[in-house]
Amino acid sequence: MTNLQQRYVGLDVHKHYVMVGAVNAAQETVLPPRKVSLLEFEGWAKKHLRPTDEVVLEATTNAWYVYDLLVPLVARVVVGHPPLIKLIAAAVVKTDKKDTMTLAKLLAVNMIPAVWVPPAPVRELRALISHRQRLISQQTRLKNQLRSLLHRQHLVPPDGPLFGVANRPWWLGLSLSPSEKLRARQDLTLLDQLAPLIAEVEAELNRLSLAEPWAQDVPYLLQLPGIGLLTAMTILSAIGQIDRFPTAKKLVGYAGLGAKVHASGLTHRTGGITKQGRRELRRVLIEAAWTAVRYDQYWQSQFESLAYRIGPEKAIVAIARKLLVVIWHVLTARVADRRAVPQQVARYFIHWGRQLRVKSTLGLKASEFARQQLDRLGIGQDLEQVPYSTFTYRLPPSASSA
Repeated sequence: MTNLQQRYVGLDVHKHYVMVGAVNAAQETVLPPRKVSLLEFEGWAKKHLRPTDEVVLEATTNAWYVYDLLVPLVARVVVGHPPLIKLIAAAVVKTDKKDTMTLAKLLAVNMIPAVWVPPAPVRELRALISHRQRLISQQTRLKNQLRSLLHRQHLVPPDGPLFGVANRPWWLGLSLSPSEKLRARQDLTLLDQLAPLIAEVEAELNRLSLAEPWAQDVPYLLQLPGIGLLTAMTILSAIGQIDRFPTAKKLVGYAGLGAKVHASGLTHRTGGITKQGRRELRRVLIEAAWTAVRYDQYWQSQFESLAYRIGPEKAIVAIARKLLVVIWHVLTARVADRRAVPQQVARYFIHWGRQLRVKSTLGLKASEFARQQLDRLGIGQDLEQVPYSTFTYRLPPSASSA
């Protein structure tokens, strides 16, 4: 087959249809743009696409469905980064047909800024994390609406958890207008319905933390101050595979925690963080940073030093960035953090084991589970006892010292 016979196929994927067009190596149209229903696209692709075709589409809602469908049918599938493609192919006149042919022509000259295609486990974990965040957002909105009601009516709630079961009769007995009473009752009902749904999602995330490919990485994150199990799973879902980041700087940029830079001629200035990256990764790192500076002496001293010079808001972002650099090092080198305190890390692992109910799920005591994880990190070989709340756990001997 000559180079001119090679087809470069552009797909403009929409919610209900796909616009398809193709060019050859000389950027001559060999398949004029046509609209194909998304329901009919699988049959069309199997009939019209060739094993030698190269295909490009942008990362949109239906991108992974289409990607999985096309991979067995063609030579190569490239998923493009939409904002970067727009920068390369800015156009005054924009239509589906033009977008499709532009994609095909950019692919023919190898100018598509491609995104990493996450494997199925990463996609599933990301979807589950996103689903939980939607439920949490709904829960937060309902609570804010009920707090607003108290504020408007100048009501002082009784002691105890505001939305707890013990205070439910108080809520239902409030003297309100019929419409406000109805809204409050329904908001409380929705809160009751959301709580078990969130718990179910979190139980599944707990289960996944012991499943491949996540089980090998979770201990390296849980050893770090400020990072709990949900935070660890969110970080891993966003990163995907740490080896795709050759340096810590690349990972910092991916999280949008790198500084803006303007360097031109004699001008050189930096600004705030770029925020060009995965939003959920940036969010949980900021949360983890606040926890770390609250409970860990090293991170607290780092924060205080930075806050004195640049203020607390910028300081916490800097701590989040430093924490992400540590995450890159421990995941890349598969080592314990050089500042890890074995007894504190053992407490983290005991808490993890209790969350997972490892006695029933794995047939292990929490202390045995903690010892396994410490051995994986290569620390705490001589550790025998771990205070946890009001109880002291006795750890079994380390396998490395047997």
